[in-house]
Amino acid sequence: MDLARLADHRPLDIEREDGDWAAVLVPVLERSEPHVLFTERSADLEAHAGEMAFPGGGYEPFDTDLEATALREANEEVGLRPEEAEVLARLDDVPGPYGHVVRPFVARVADRTYHPDEYEVVEVVALPVRGLTDPSNYSVEERTNPDGRTVGLPFFRVDGCVVWGLTGFILARFLSIVTEWDPPGGMPYHPLMDEEEQWGERD
Repeated sequence: MDLARLADHRPLDIEREDGDWAAVLVPVLERSEPHVLFTERSADLEAHAGEMAFPGGGYEPFDTDLEATALREANEEVGLRPEEAEVLARLDDVPGPYGHVVRPFVARVADRTYHPDEYEVVEVVALPVRGLTDPSNYSVEERTNPDGRTVGLPFFRVDGCVVWGLTGFILARFLSIVTEWDPPGGMPYHPLMDEEEQWGERD
C-alpha cells in the first residue's frame, strides 16, 4: 500500500442544492502490515443497523467543514482524538440512495485500542489490506435501491466481517488508488453518479 498516491488523486465533487451531507473517516493503521479501521454499527440504530462502516455521520451547523464532521464523529464513535489523525486526502463524494452525499477523508491514525461508543457502535475492527485486496474475498451482488434501480454492490468478506454497500464503494475506490488491487469484474458502477463521472473515467 502506497498512501503517497493519494496526492495525485483528483476527487470527484458532487453538486447538490438539496439533500443532506455526511462525512466519514477512512482510518489507516500503519502496522508491519497495514490495516483499515471499521466500526460494526449497533443493531438498534435506525439506519444501516448492524453493518460495517467507517466512523462518520451527518454534518452539523457547528462543524467548520466536512473534514471536521468526520473527525468529530470518529471521536464520538470510537474515541479517536482529532490530534491522533493525520488527514492525508479526501476521496470522491459518494451519493447515497436517500438523497444524501458522503465525503470520505483518508487519515493515518494512532495504532492503539479504540473503545466503541455504547449506543452507536458494537465493535471496532481492524482489517488487513492484504485480506481486503485478496480477489477470493471480493464479489459483486445485485441489489435494488429504494428508487427501484438495480445496482451491483461490492462485498468484501474478511475475517468473518462483511463490508458492503456505500462503505464498500468507498473502500473499493480507496484500494484502487493506494494499491495494485484489480477487482474481479472491474470497479463497481454507481448508478447515482453522472454518466460522464463514473469511477475511473476522469480526463
